[in-house]
Amino acid sequence: MATDSAMVNDRKEIFGWAMYDWANSAFSTTVGTVFLGPYVAGLARTAAEAAGTSTVSFFGIPVAPDSFLPYCISFSVGMQVLFLPILGAIADYSHLRKRMMQIFATIGAIATILMFLLTGNLWWLGGVLFIVANLAFGAAIVFYNAYLPDIASEEERDRVSSYGWAMGYMGGGILLALNLAFFIFSEDIGVPGDLAVRINLASAGIWWLGFSFLTWSRLRPRHAARLLPAGETYATIGFKQLKKTFSEVKHFPETLKFLLAYFLYNDGIQTVIAVSSTFAAAPLIQGGLELDQQTLIAVILMIQFVAFFGALFWGKLASWIGAKQSVVVSLVIWAGVVIYAYSGLKGEGRVTEFFILGIFIALVMGGSQAISRSLFAQMIPNGKEAEFFSFYEISERGTSWIGPLVFGLANQIFGNLRIAILSLIFFFVMGLILLPIVNVGKAITDAKKYNGNST
Repeated sequence: MATDSAMVNDRKEIFGWAMYDWANSAFSTTVGTVFLGPYVAGLARTAAEAAGTSTVSFFGIPVAPDSFLPYCISFSVGMQVLFLPILGAIADYSHLRKRMMQIFATIGAIATILMFLLTGNLWWLGGVLFIVANLAFGAAIVFYNAYLPDIASEEERDRVSSYGWAMGYMGGGILLALNLAFFIFSEDIGVPGDLAVRINLASAGIWWLGFSFLTWSRLRPRHAARLLPAGETYATIGFKQLKKTFSEVKHFPETLKFLLAYFLYNDGIQTVIAVSSTFAAAPLIQGGLELDQQTLIAVILMIQFVAFFGALFWGKLASWIGAKQSVVVSLVIWAGVVIYAYSGLKGEGRVTEFFILGIFIALVMGGSQAISRSLFAQMIPNGKEAEFFSFYEISERGTSWIGPLVFGLANQIFGNLRIAILSLIFFFVMGLILLPIVNVGKAITDAKKYNGNST
């Protein structure tokens, strides 16, 4: 069934949809990027010292304090790879996409609010709550992304997708700025540092849940809910739908080609983002920049707010030169970033140069991802949006270990972080090789042909 054209390009609904990115980005910035990792590692380290050991016990398994949360991140990503396609298939069959988005967003936000309880020997609860919150975060994002073809016409999707990313950077950046200010001055107002961290963690969940209500009030469900056939459950239906989709992917060769290109270049993007703070803080002798914490915080905040404008600009760029071409331009800039990180940033001017490099990262970071999303949205058939976006999501999250592995091996072999950064150019070069040979027109035609044959 086609989407009602009267429900496309509605400004209020698009604003409500974009506000979910504003809402959930608080989890990515405040929890994932800044506060949870160091805090949980510190609690675990204290517990290990109290026990007179170098490890802590998690369900009888000895774990190094600094490794506990990374293990939890890996486990939660693995769970997403297993569950997101099934959830997407259930959502597409049942037409309960909005309901499922609400359920998982609420679960994720509540798990984040409960991080306020992380004290003393409850260090392990931080990992458990993060696994729940991150799995729910990924599930809700699948249903959120799947709404893009419903709320925006083909010619508007680049702009709308970029608008959503921009709102995410702005919302996540504003809360992070408030939380960093609160943490820095907490002792001056009589709030202990550990309590300030717990308040900040919980605030991300409150922000996530609170602003989500604006999304729920604006976002319309598509199609009437479909009842289950006799003797079936949503789980069995989900597996059957997924099996049917796998048997039909041969009809979408260009879409699969795009996913492979995205699989590679997005892994490079995510790895550059993930390792940039390590590279910036590491000693000069190891190839790092030896920048202080205040500089790193300033760069993180600057990137959040510049990325807002970068995402909007890339939406415009896509309308001028085309979506695929705009992503290609962004990959050229990403390749330039890693080359300059290897060869530049030396001497007393490296702090200024790092800020400038951060501006370039911010400009392309949201744009390359936003336009990739809108481009993919044009290549998928009606009625299977959540399923295909679940593959899109796990191609982003399920492969996010490859780039860090390449970076880690290069650093270990050569003993130099600059060479490790340069090794990431592989992902951008592969993207620049594969993306230009994706026939977007044929991908769109294949999706429409499937729609015609399935009606």
